Formats: sequence, C-alpha cells, structure tokens
Amino acid sequence: MFGFEFWWELDPPDDGTAQLLQLEPPVGAHATYLVRDGLVLELISYAHRQPRREIVRVMDELGLTHISLSVPDMAHTLALVPQFGGAVEDQTVTARSAMVRDPDGQLLELLTMDWLNALPPRP
Repeated sequence: MFGFEFWWELDPPDDGTAQLLQLEPPVGAHATYLVRDGLVLELISYAHRQPRREIVRVMDELGLTHISLSVPDMAHTLALVPQFGGAVEDQTVTARSAMVRDPDGQLLELLTMDWLNALPPRP
C-alpha cells in the first residue's frame, strides 16, 4: 500500500530492545521494514505489550501530527484503507487530497501525484 515494498523483518531479542525502547520486558517486538524511493519505513508491533491508551492526535499539537504521502490513484487508495484496518476521514476527501487514519489512529495525508508533480524541483 502507498507504493511501499517489503524489504525485511526482524524479531530482536527482548534484552537489548527493552533497553533501547525504554520498555519493561517482555517486549516481543517484531519489526517490518518497507521501502519506497529510498525511504525506509520501520513498523513495529509488540506481542507482549498492551497499548497504553487510545490517543487521537490533532493537527495543532506539538510533535508529529501527520505523515504526507503522494499516491497514484486516490480512489483506489481510499478504497484500500479500510481493508488494512484504517479509516478514511470522509469530510476531508477532495479530488486531490484526503486524510486517513492508520489502525493506530495516526493521521496520514494523501495527495495525488498531480500535487507532487506541480511542486518546484527538488534541490
């Protein structure tokens, strides 16, 4: 989805992972690495952890509010979002953009390739 391709997976040992992530063991981390245009996206799940609480982030909070991705086919991508456990924020959908939430509630801004192609050249 979103043009990412699977690269590799890792089940790191709890001792070093707990120390690095500052979590009490057991952790049971499983990392999946996806690649797109040289960007590596690491997704981590935890077999031995319970989510602390549901957090709904809004756009004017400090810190990471959303991730923006350009997609080749907006309608197709929006149709896939619920199939992967996400939700489309219906009131935000236009011909060129939309906001969706991943299964954890993180906002993702989707833009058409037309938007990306209209931007100034990259340095």
